Amino acid sequence: MSTPFPASVYAARLDRARALTAEAGLDAIIVGAGPDLTYLVGVEGDTIERLTALVIPAEGAPTMVVPRMELAKVRDTAVGSLGLAVSDWVDGEDPYALVTAATGSVSRFGVSDALPALHVVPLTERLGARPELATPVLRESRMIKDAAEIAELRRAGDAIDAVHRRVPGLLRAGRTEREVAADIATAIIEEGHRTVEFVIVASGPNGADPHHEVSDRVIERGDIVVVDIGGAVPSGYNSDSTRTYAVGEPDPEAARRIAVLVRAQQAAVDAVRPGVTAEQVDAAARDVLAAEGLAEAFLHRTGHGIGVTTHEEPYIAPGNDLPLREGMAFSIEPGIYFPGSWGARIEDIVVVTADGCVNLDTTPHELTVVAAAD
Repeated sequence: MSTPFPASVYAARLDRARALTAEAGLDAIIVGAGPDLTYLVGVEGDTIERLTALVIPAEGAPTMVVPRMELAKVRDTAVGSLGLAVSDWVDGEDPYALVTAATGSVSRFGVSDALPALHVVPLTERLGARPELATPVLRESRMIKDAAEIAELRRAGDAIDAVHRRVPGLLRAGRTEREVAADIATAIIEEGHRTVEFVIVASGPNGADPHHEVSDRVIERGDIVVVDIGGAVPSGYNSDSTRTYAVGEPDPEAARRIAVLVRAQQAAVDAVRPGVTAEQVDAAARDVLAAEGLAEAFLHRTGHGIGVTTHEEPYIAPGNDLPLREGMAFSIEPGIYFPGSWGARIEDIVVVTADGCVNLDTTPHELTVVAAAD
């Protein structure tokens, strides 16, 4: 089988999803192609016009509905290793009738957030009930990482750390952001990822845009450069780590402010433990920056969950009163941004433990000064 985990891991996830479906008062949930399906049974891919869906009733066994042309691929996952019921169909047949047969009579059913209206509307007509988002059920399942997931996230962290250790040899004045990014993308694969999910190389004024990717800007001596990179390891679990570099000696005031940012990031890491809320972790970083007059320079939330997708719950943000629990995994990435001048960000992935957290990214957090030229 091509799935990264043993069948027992997927069986436990399905049992948990079924129990949560019942707790939510839903008769069934219907999970379309996307991250939730990958998490539950190892089936990868995005939604297409042909319906692929996993039906999980609150009572009874799950059923996989799949186009016959995809049948072999689907069976080479936990669907096959668990012996799940499979209802396949060919063009000209009605896949929604197969879903109806798998759910039985329902008064309340949920759909995954990746299932498009293209499929939700006909399913609603067949089932005769108003759909609800299954997000609360699936979010609860995915937020708490099991031991197998944590091991894969650790593997991803080690791999992206290895890439960051190579970055000082790639950054120098006279190269473009795009040239550096291409070398980083190669390193991401060479260091154990199967895919490159993103590469941000934001130099000088481009660093003030948190979502800048790359451009043809030539890196200059004295530039502050934000390098935010990530990819998926063979299991599909993701890395995501940001470090900030200076090409040659940085402006002293910029260096001072980045040192404050490093303290803010560490304060947020130190705040993580079970029972603390997501907004309290966010505030720990924000308060350090505010005390140094940098509150307005922090433009975004402090972090996001990570797993089979790069961004998922929990979100470490103001107003999120979700208490942290052991096994949650998320980024801590405060940043400071000065339009027209420069920006900086420091990001690690942490996993909540019984009495704090473990940091999966261990390369130096301080501003790393690299030689301006060979």
